[in-house]
Amino acid sequence: MEKYQNRGGNSGIVAFTTTEDSITVKFKDGWHYIYNSIRPGVTDVDHMIAMAKAGSGLHGYINRKIRNNHFHKYR
Repeated sequence: MEKYQNRGGNSGIVAFTTTEDSITVKFKDGWHYIYNSIRPGVTDVDHMIAMAKAGSGLHGYINRKIRNNHFHKYR
């Protein structure tokens, strides 16, 4: 996993991994969430990948727009 840069300084995200059509996000509490082309969909995943690589905005986007619309979660 790649460390999330957390440029805003207040994110609960610590790391992420991307593929062509998915992103797995690891949160401070140890949970990993998988978001893909099925849930929440390609458009959202593309935005999430861009924000993850920029190191900013991803946690807020998940809280505001994605919420519980993840494909899978695991610890």
